Formats: sequence, structure tokens, C-alpha cells
Amino acid sequence: MANIPISRLEQVIDRFDEVEARMGSVTDSDEIVALSREHADLKPVADKAKELADLRQQLKDAETMMNGPDKDMAELASEEFYEIKEQLPALEKEVQLLLIPKDADDKANIVLEVRAGTGGDEAALFAGDLFRMYSRYAQLEGWKVDVVSVSEGDVGGYKEIIANIEGDGVFGRMKWESGVHRVQRVPETESGGRIHTSAATVAVLPAPENIEIEVRQEDIRIDTMRSSGAGGQHVNTTDSAVRITHLPTGIVTTSSEKSQHVNRDKAMQQLKIRLYEREREEKDAARAEARAEQIGSGDRSQKVRTYNYPENRVSDHRINLTLYSLDKIITGDKLDDVIKALIAEDQARKLAAMGEDA
Repeated sequence: MANIPISRLEQVIDRFDEVEARMGSVTDSDEIVALSREHADLKPVADKAKELADLRQQLKDAETMMNGPDKDMAELASEEFYEIKEQLPALEKEVQLLLIPKDADDKANIVLEVRAGTGGDEAALFAGDLFRMYSRYAQLEGWKVDVVSVSEGDVGGYKEIIANIEGDGVFGRMKWESGVHRVQRVPETESGGRIHTSAATVAVLPAPENIEIEVRQEDIRIDTMRSSGAGGQHVNTTDSAVRITHLPTGIVTTSSEKSQHVNRDKAMQQLKIRLYEREREEKDAARAEARAEQIGSGDRSQKVRTYNYPENRVSDHRINLTLYSLDKIITGDKLDDVIKALIAEDQARKLAAMGEDA
């Protein structure tokens, strides 16, 4: 791994010192909030950068003393020199990871969309399994799940389910789930015991707190309708559900809770999130060559993972990862093993790219 140039460390430290100094003098509330966020982001990086710079200086000092005329001091310095040399690689890597460019949306909440794909009733059942996996994972992470829209399958599961997930760093962890998920198993509806292959698509959209997207009234059509509800006592019997159509793009969002006012607000927020994602995709398209070197594209048309029930196997095709713990992954308890592997691979690729640019 290439050493981080001292100029890069100084750049981080200088910017942190500048932000810290400005925080004591600004009075504008918006600027205070922006500086506070940048300060919080920079502090762990600046602290480690200072630690690395200090350790490098100690190494130089020890090397100088090793070559000095005092033999006793040289012997002590030699011990210190080799101790520091052993510590440096781990600290260099730690700082490298902190310096990796961050996705501005990594800390954002998300909209999670799970839809049944090919496979009929079995695909809907699998979509239900996936949503329960994500709900359990969210619970383990301390995140909040709020279902926005549901279309149930004929024999269970979901044709489509959309939910908001709120928490610390949700998008940064869940963005790897976007794509086509494939299942291989004997369906409950199969009497002959044959293994079927079905699929469901997952889309993970970032939902930052303040989305600066302007939606003009003349660009939207708002319709009210009777909600299909979730069945049973929860069926909405009033025409309170709201559907918003964005005419320039054809994007349609819905919300079907009991209050028409709440539904209008939720559907509008969903529309802004989808327009925001559209902007992200356009920017990503401009960086297509760079994205091709990353783990997948996040495109929901890309096959990302296979769940093979007879072998209790989960295979993530982007990083050639195979785990024989499907029973624990599909419950959400071991999903983090897959996500951490994807994050580690992404970091390794970015570190390699940084080394080439150094």
C-alpha cells in the first residue's frame, strides 16, 4: 500500500482547523449547522491524520538517533524504530479508509421498494421473505420501518411493498441491496417437489432530510381514490388514497393511509425522492467508466444475489461471495455478514484506485 503523501495529511488537518476556527465566529444559523456537520465528519479523519504525522516524525527521529555516536541511545532508538515500523502499516490503512471519498447520501434514510419479479405466486412469496429479512435487519440496527404502500400477493407475500427506513447511516449499508434477487427452492404450491427459480427486484433510494427538488404544480396531476388497504379490518373505506403523477417524467407515487392530507404529503415526499434519485442516476451516467470499476451499478436490473434453499447457500455474484447460512441470512440475523463483505470489497477497490492516483 502506498504511503499517504504528507501534503494530503496537512490538507485534512488544515481544513479541520479552519472549520473549527470559523465555528467560533459565524452567527448565521445555516452556516453553523453546515460547519458543525463538516466538523463532525472531519474530526475522526483529522485526529488520525495528526496521529499518523506524529508517528512518522517519531520514526524519523528514532532513525536519526540510531545513526548517532551514542551507542546506548542508538540501541534504544533502534528498538523504538522497529516498534514504530510495525505500527505504521495498520495506521496508514486506517487513515486511507478514512480518506476514501464518501457518498454524500451514505447517512441518509431510504425508501425501500421490493417487487415480485418472474415466478408468479412464488415470486410474491419470495418478495415477502426479502421484506421480512430487511425489517428484521432494520430492527437489529435500531432503525425505524414505516410501510408506505402495499400490494399483497394472491397466496401471500407481496406483489409490491414500499417502506421508509430511518436511522443512522441507512443508505450507506442498504444501498448494496439494489438489484435482482433470485431464489431457487421448491415452492409451497409445487406438489412434485421440483425446484423452481423465481426473482424479486429490490430498489434502495436515498431519502435525505432536506431534498432540494422543486416540483411545479403545473407539472403534477393529483388523483384521489379508494385504497386497496391491507385487508380485513384495515381496509380503507373512504376515497382518501392519493396518487400523484409527475407529467414530465411519468413518475407515479401513491399513499393510502386514512388521512388524505397525510397521503398528499407522503406521496409528494416520495415523488421528490424519486426525482432526486433520477438526478443521481444522471450524474452517475456521466461517471459510467468509473462506476464500472465499482461493485455493481446499483441498477435494479442487475442480478446481484442467489438464495439456494436446498444447499442453504447465498451467493453474491458481484464479489463471488458464497455463504452456507441462508437460514440465518434470510431471517436478517446474518445479513450483515454479506453487507460487510460488500463494503470491504468496495473499500479495497477504492484504496487501490487511490494508490494508483498517488
